[in-house]
Amino acid sequence: MTPAEVETCFTTPSGYRFARWGRPVVPMVFGVEGQSLDVLKQAIEATVFACGHRMAETDPELGANLMMFFLRDWQELAAVENLDRMIPDLDALLPRLEAEAALQYRAFRFERTGGIRAAFVFLRMAGDLARQPAADLGLEQAVKSMLLWGHEAFAARSPLARPGGGDAVLRPDIAALLRAAYDPVMPEATQDSSHALRLAARVQVLGG
Repeated sequence: MTPAEVETCFTTPSGYRFARWGRPVVPMVFGVEGQSLDVLKQAIEATVFACGHRMAETDPELGANLMMFFLRDWQELAAVENLDRMIPDLDALLPRLEAEAALQYRAFRFERTGGIRAAFVFLRMAGDLARQPAADLGLEQAVKSMLLWGHEAFAARSPLARPGGGDAVLRPDIAALLRAAYDPVMPEATQDSSHALRLAARVQVLGG
């Protein structure tokens, strides 16, 4: 990946903004059962370890800090107890998601240092999302939850690849970018766009 490509991955409407997890990831998945639940959790675990990060059984402050909700209609979220405490603008958000016929929404909470403290992923299972295998869906959503990505990061291309038509895996460049982003010498959060140059250099070393 070139420095410009890396910078695009973390460019938001307000400029460059990078953030990663500092605390261990503790996932919890709502709205699925049985085999699908196991597959989703395995995909999250595989992605976290691919980053060189770590997981835990519980978060001392939050219990779980990566929460994924699978639903058929956005209004289902209105009935989730205490969700408005985690998503303060929920009353205004639901009508907007309905009006846009959105399939997914992601919200982050941040540490005082700027790193990711918690992530909330909401998936309305319709259209393309409903047709995705659970393993693919879990892998893609885990990738999108491990960093604060810019809006254009995956607009033209999925973070997944299917070499030889087999099972989905992380694209090599995205896998290398994740490992570079979680290098201990790199900052947990920054708004300095020169960070993209440092990331790109590490991605090249890692083969991305």
